[in-house]
Amino acid sequence: MVLSLVSLCARVVVSDHSSSPCWLRWVPRELFRPLLEAAFSGCRPLAVGELVQRWPERSLCVGGRRKQGQTSPNRLCIQALLLAVVRGLSDQRCALQVLDLCGLQGDEGGMGDPMGGWSLTVALCTMIVQARAGAQRAQRKEGERERKRFSALERERDIKRERGQWKEASSAGEKNARPSEVLGEEEVIKGVRRRMETERKKESASTGGTGSTKENEEKDIGSDVLVHVRADLFVNARSLERAHMALSTSGPLKLQCRYLRVEEISVSSIRTLLDLLPRRSLLGIDVRYSSLGVAGLAELLPLLSTFPALNSLRLHYCNLDFRRDHPVLEEALKGLSQGLAQLQELRRLSLTALRLPGQLRVLLSSLPQPLEILELPYLSLSPADLAYLSCSHHASTLQQLDLSENRLDEKTLPSIRRLLSQASSSLQHLSLSGCGLTDTLLGLLLPSLGGCRTLKSLALALNPLSMAGLMDLVKMAVRMPSLRQLLYPNPLEDYQPGLPELPSSAHLLDWPLNDTTDINTTSSQLNRVLIDSRRNDLFLTCDLLNYDKDLVN
Repeated sequence: MVLSLVSLCARVVVSDHSSSPCWLRWVPRELFRPLLEAAFSGCRPLAVGELVQRWPERSLCVGGRRKQGQTSPNRLCIQALLLAVVRGLSDQRCALQVLDLCGLQGDEGGMGDPMGGWSLTVALCTMIVQARAGAQRAQRKEGERERKRFSALERERDIKRERGQWKEASSAGEKNARPSEVLGEEEVIKGVRRRMETERKKESASTGGTGSTKENEEKDIGSDVLVHVRADLFVNARSLERAHMALSTSGPLKLQCRYLRVEEISVSSIRTLLDLLPRRSLLGIDVRYSSLGVAGLAELLPLLSTFPALNSLRLHYCNLDFRRDHPVLEEALKGLSQGLAQLQELRRLSLTALRLPGQLRVLLSSLPQPLEILELPYLSLSPADLAYLSCSHHASTLQQLDLSENRLDEKTLPSIRRLLSQASSSLQHLSLSGCGLTDTLLGLLLPSLGGCRTLKSLALALNPLSMAGLMDLVKMAVRMPSLRQLLYPNPLEDYQPGLPELPSSAHLLDWPLNDTTDINTTSSQLNRVLIDSRRNDLFLTCDLLNYDKDLVN
């Protein structure tokens, strides 16, 4: 990545924090962005805080998709940013009104100590609550100063009025002096009493009744949002209470959620969170490791239909086993189908390990719009499921398709070839990892794969291919001009002896590689095909853990 001259100069400027008082006041607004990027890349949290506290523009976007080679911002820099946003609420130099942190979170424990999704959510919720408490304290102090100022003005006015009465009494002559003095004293007493009653009424109006002070403060704070904070939230049982408090808090910072990820919480808790979210901001929900059951999912889907912009639904390991609920299978499927039919804008559907053999038609046929992203790993798909999918209204619009860990054989191969033919002009990412593809099956499938003219990434890890089958795969891949990444399996020759004749993906994942075989030899032979074909834009890898299809975008 080549840095511009402005970026290089910005790195030098933010590297020395002791010089910031000299240059910060003179920085033009168009240089704040490159300086902030340099502070993030150089892990300069103090510079991040000072720049954000004086941010001169209406909006600040820190998240978003990162370029290849870029790492997530450092944890300390993110914490400095959040603290600076709170300090900027009382800084007249700060013009910030919208803070966009969507896509900011990194992987927990990754390179550079990034802030993961759960940690970022907790930090954001803490910032929202602290900003509200600070606004309440400032409002109470301002109210106390205003009451003292008003009382002082009242006392000054009463004193001037009393002095004027004494002057009138002294000028009336000796004869009427005595009664006037008595009358003046009575007026003084009445003035003091009137002043005390007025102050008492003001105090009772501000503190009396049923806690009206707190209600008025919340109403005043909620009606004056200074900064809208947009973020992707990750909520589990440990952070549920904190997230609930932040989302229900009215104050100078308003939290909006774009994508909500929940783990190991009940349907009732998910319902509570959804009720607190603005209806038009939520784009997707990701539910993981929650025992929804058929009834829970049927209850959840109508709630999701109230979010008009929702286009992504992901359910991973949610204990939705229809085989155990066989007595109520028909009724449950009918409820799920009706619930999915209400999701008018759904474009992405991910169902992982839900065990739905033979029921794909019932679910997908009810969707009003064709899907663009369909992920069905570990779903035990039957030949009937794949036959329906190849002829469905979703086939010609699919951009991403994941059929990993669904075993393919001679019966399902015609459906897969028909599906690839239907999606040949739209499909960009395809995963068939762990599908049991042998050399023979792959050979029959290669013409259909080669016909996908828009395919950018192809994942075929954990399939039992020999070195000969792998070479055929790579020779086909180099003839696909749009392909940028290929995740290939280790050939069977690289494993230690003892594998079954048709090993499963679990066998290939756990079985040790042969120490006497140099894995680099396999990589060299495959890369030789790339060199001979002059395809230096195609990346080959067998690293399943670090494979990321999004890098090609």
